[in-house]
Amino acid sequence: MAVRALCEFTAKVGDLDLRFTPSPSAQEGIVGHRTVASRRSAHYQNEVALEGEYLQLKVRGRADGYDPDANRLEEVKTYRGDLDALPANHRQLHWAQVKVYGWLMCQKLGLDAIDLALVYFDIVGEGETLLNQRYPAAELEVFFNQQCALFLGWATQEMQHRDARNSAASTLAFPHAAFRPGQRVLAESVYKAVSTGRCLMAQAPTGIGKTVGTIFPLLKALAPQQLDKVLFLTAKTPGRKLALDAAQVLYDSHPDLPLRVLELVARDKACEHLDKACHGDSCPLAKGFYDRLPAAREAASQVRLLDQRNLREVALAHDVCPYYLSQEMARWTDLVVADYNYYFDFGAMLFGLAQLNQWRVAVLVDEAHNLVERARAMYSASLDQYSLKTLRDTAPEALKKPLQRLNREWNALHKEQLAPYQAYATRPDKLLQALSLCTGALGDYFNDHPESLTGDLQAFYFEALQFAKVAELFNEHFIFDISKRQFSGKRSSSTLCLRNVVPAEFLRPRLTAARSSVLFSATLSPRRYYADLLGLPPDTAWVDVESPFKAEQLTVRIVDQVSTRFAHREASLAPIVALIAAQFAKKPGNYLAFFSSFDYLQQVAQLLAETHPHIALWQQSRGMAEAERQAFLDQFTEHSQGIGFAVLGGAFGEGIDLPGARLIGAFVATLGLPQLNPVNEQMKLRMGAIFGAGYDYTYLYPGLQKVVQAAGRVIRSQQDEGVVMLIDDRFGEPRVRQLLPQWWAVG
Repeated sequence: MAVRALCEFTAKVGDLDLRFTPSPSAQEGIVGHRTVASRRSAHYQNEVALEGEYLQLKVRGRADGYDPDANRLEEVKTYRGDLDALPANHRQLHWAQVKVYGWLMCQKLGLDAIDLALVYFDIVGEGETLLNQRYPAAELEVFFNQQCALFLGWATQEMQHRDARNSAASTLAFPHAAFRPGQRVLAESVYKAVSTGRCLMAQAPTGIGKTVGTIFPLLKALAPQQLDKVLFLTAKTPGRKLALDAAQVLYDSHPDLPLRVLELVARDKACEHLDKACHGDSCPLAKGFYDRLPAAREAASQVRLLDQRNLREVALAHDVCPYYLSQEMARWTDLVVADYNYYFDFGAMLFGLAQLNQWRVAVLVDEAHNLVERARAMYSASLDQYSLKTLRDTAPEALKKPLQRLNREWNALHKEQLAPYQAYATRPDKLLQALSLCTGALGDYFNDHPESLTGDLQAFYFEALQFAKVAELFNEHFIFDISKRQFSGKRSSSTLCLRNVVPAEFLRPRLTAARSSVLFSATLSPRRYYADLLGLPPDTAWVDVESPFKAEQLTVRIVDQVSTRFAHREASLAPIVALIAAQFAKKPGNYLAFFSSFDYLQQVAQLLAETHPHIALWQQSRGMAEAERQAFLDQFTEHSQGIGFAVLGGAFGEGIDLPGARLIGAFVATLGLPQLNPVNEQMKLRMGAIFGAGYDYTYLYPGLQKVVQAAGRVIRSQQDEGVVMLIDDRFGEPRVRQLLPQWWAVG
C-alpha cells in the first residue's frame, strides 16, 4: 500500500470540498520541490524511499526530503494564493502522511525521535511556510500501527472477497445453454489476448452477443492473469445498459457469484442538488462526507450490482453524495462500466487510479468505431472571441489589462486572414504567450477572490487552460484553424480551434498500459484505418468473426436510380416515399428510415404523411432526452406497424436492440458521408499527407461504417428476417460495395 493511499483511506475527515482553487501544475510542483531542496544543506537527501510492515500489510512510499544535519523529515506541498484558505482537513491529511513517513524513517535509521516538517511553498512568491514538530519514535510507531490497523480490517475483507471472486470466476460456466454461432470464437480470442498480454481488434456482427462474449472470458482470466479489474468502456448510454444486463445474466445463472459491478455516470446525472456547489457550506451531502464515507463504503461493498439506482439508494441512506461515492467504489469493485472518457480523457479518473495503484486491468472498448471521433474531441480545444469580448467589458479592473492584451493578439491573427475559415500549419505562439499571462492573472484573482469562482469568468478560465494544454502537444496530427464571423459594420469575431486529427499518440499509451485492451464492433473495417487512427501497437491481434446469419435472412437491395446528394434532395423525396410505401404495403410491420439530417428526415416524413396517412410515423427530434429516446423505441412492439424516422449516426443508428417483429426492415437514404465543409476538407488534406488516403479516411470509411451499423439493427438473432434498402446511386460503385459486409447478398 502506498503511504498516500493509506492516509487517504484512514485520515480523511470532514467535508467534501471541491471549491476550485488554482493549484500549481505538475511542472510547477516539480520546480517548487527542486527550489526547496536547493535551499537545504549539502547533505540533504531527496526522494527518500521508505517502507515498513504491520502484520501482513507492507507500506511504502517516497518522502520528499530528509536533512540529516537537522534530523528533519520534510513533506513539501506547493500552493498558490492564500495558505490560510487551505481547509483544516487537508492539513490534517498532510500531517498524517508525514507522520507515517516519520515512523518509517525512524525505523530505517534506528532513531529515537525525529523532527517532522510540513513545508508549504508558494510558487508565486517562492516563500516557504515551515511547520515543524518533534516526535518521539514510539509515538509515531503507535500512529503508524493505528492507521495500518484501520486499513487492515478493510484490506482483509477485500482480500477475502478477491479470493472468493477468483475462485468463483475460475469455475464460472457460460451463462447460456450454449454459445451463439461466432460467440465462442470471439470469447476464445479475448481470452488468448489477455493471456498473452496483447491488444485485440475484434470485428463481430451485431446480434451475436458481443457483450457477454467479451466480459465472460475476462472474468475467467481474473485469477490466472492476476487481474485487479475489468473496465468496460462505452460511447453511449445503451452500451452501459447492455453491460449491466450481461452482469445480471451472470448473477441469474450463478446466484452466489461474488462479483462487484459498478456503473459510473456523469456528474450532472448523479447529482442530487444541481443548484448547490460541491462543498459543506452549500450541499448537505458534502457536509461531513468523509466522516460518513466508511459506513457508506462498507454498505456499498455488500451490494453486487451498483448500478445508478442501487448506488443512489446506498448513498442517500448514509447522507453522502452518490457521484463521489461511485468514484470511491471504483477502487473496490471488479467490473466497472463507464464512458470512454473515464479512461481516455486527459484527466481520466480510471486511468489515473490504475497508474497510481499499479492495477492490472483488462479494458473492453465497446462499439470501438466510435472512439475515433470521441478521442478527437477529447484532445481538441477551442476558444470563442465573443466570450472574451463580453468578459472584457464586465471583468474586474485587475483582469482588464491581460484580457485586452489577449484580445489584441487575437485581432492580429485576423489581419493575415482573408477567408472566413483558414487553417494553419503552426500554432499561434504570440497569442499563446498572452493566453499564459491571462490564465496566470485569472488564477491569482480567483485565489484572492474565491467568491468569483462561478459563471462566465470561470468557464473561460477552464477553456483557456485546456487550450494551453493542447497547444503544448501541437504537432502534425493537429490543425490550428480560425473561423471568422462578421458583425454589423467592420467588427468581426472568431473562434480558434486546435483540432486533433489523429488521436493515436494519446490512445496508444492508454491501450498498452492495460494487460490487454480489446476493441470490438460490428464495423472495424478497413482494419488499417482503425489501427492507424487509434494507435494500436504492431502486435495487435485481429479476429473477424464470421457472421452466424444466412444471406437469405436479409434481403439487401441497392436503389441506385436515386441520388440523395444535397443538390438532388428535392427530386429524391417522391421516389423515396414511393419505395417506403410500396415495401410497407408488401409487408406491413416496423421499419426504421435513416437520413443524413433532420431537415431531410422531416421533408420525407411530411410527404409520406400527406400521401399515405394510414401509415403510422414516429420521428426522432433534435436533442432528445434519454426518456424521450426510450419512448421512441417503446413504440416498436411485437404488434405495432409503422415507420420510425431517424438520423444516420444518431441515437438510433447503433446500440439499440429491436429483435423479432419489433423491427423487420430499414431504409438508408444516404451514404452517410461527413458533411463537405472547409474543416473536413482540411482533415482530408492532413490525412492524405499522413496516410495517403485523405478522401477514404475522412469521408468514405466513416460514412459506410454508419450505414452498416444502421442496417445491423434489422437482424438480431438467427430467427430474424428482414429487408434493407440502400438508397443512393453511389451504393452501386464497386469500391463502396466491397466495404459492405461479406455475408450480405446484395441485389
